[in-house]
Parts: sequence; C-alpha cells; structure tokens
Amino acid sequence: MKLFIKSACIAFVLTVIYSVIPFEAQCSELSKDVFRLHILANSDSKADQSLKIKVRDKVLEFTEDLFNSASSKEEAESIISDNLQSISNVAYQTVIDNGYDYKVTAQITNMYFSTRYYEEYTLPSGMYDALRITIGEGEGHNWWCVMYPSICISSAQDKDSKAKEVFDENEYDIVRNEQYQYKFKIVEMFEKFCTLF
Repeated sequence: MKLFIKSACIAFVLTVIYSVIPFEAQCSELSKDVFRLHILANSDSKADQSLKIKVRDKVLEFTEDLFNSASSKEEAESIISDNLQSISNVAYQTVIDNGYDYKVTAQITNMYFSTRYYEEYTLPSGMYDALRITIGEGEGHNWWCVMYPSICISSAQDKDSKAKEVFDENEYDIVRNEQYQYKFKIVEMFEKFCTLF
C-alpha cells in the first residue's frame, strides 16, 4: 500500500511538472516582449514612501512621450538607454525639490519579478528587463509597472490596444485571462524549485 501511495504521489508531481513546463515556456517568451519599471524607496518611512511616488510620477511623465515612439521592446530599451542620464536627473531633481539629498541611481537591469497583477492584466513571474531607479539606500518597499507595452500609464483603451500590438494572441490571452492565476502560482513555485539546483 505504501508503494502505491508513493507511486501515486510521484505520478502526480510528474504530471504537474509536465503540464507546467509548456506554460512556463510561454511565460518566458512573454517576458521577452516586456520592459518594466522598478523604483526602490530609500526606506519604509511614510516620507520616503511618499517621495518614491513623487519620483514615480515625474519619471512616468518624462518617459511617456519617449515611449510613444517605440514600436518594439528593443526600441523602448534603446530609448531608455539613450536617456538614462536624463531620467536619473529627473528623479534626482524631484528628490531635491522635495527637500532631500538622497543619491539616485538609474540602470537597466535584468531582474526577477514575482507574479504581478495590474488591474485587468497579470504578468507571470520571471526574469524581465527593467529600468531600476534606486533612491538613497533603496531599502524601502518598491513600486513597479510595465513601461513597454505601456500598460501602467495609458488609459484603459490605449492599454488594450498597445497590449494587442505587442503580444501575440496566446500571450495576450495569458496576461488577460484570470483562469491562469493558479498556473502562475505553480510556475512561480516551479521556478523557485529550479533555482535550488
């Protein structure tokens, strides 16, 4: 009987793994079409968290026009790269204008994001290219969104049309369909399990 239970458990685990691998591959492909924004606050104090939001607003305001001309993720990343110092200056000036003297760094990085829910969109966990802005020590709670396609700053109608332009039909279904939420959790657990080896 114990052998049967062990065999059944192993069979179940293998079934889950084999059903997750194709979905995980689709999620990985999706991450290649997305460029994200990640802002780290100096600390978790109320003042530093408020400052983070002010920096976010100014950076998004500055980059909105830049991203309107981007027709691909690569082009969006190139635009950010070309304007990285200007973006850093905007963030730093916002810090100074609000009475702080924190240093500000801006960099393009490839980093892990857990599954994130943005109103009507869900982006699966995985490695994404991102613009990361660190305010001061960068030890506070962070803020994130999707810069390309622009689904964190556009109107609802614009978000949808931009998402449809960037994602293929399968990817669009993944980010819009709530039925995948349990699969996102399984993919996230699977990715964490894989990092152990």
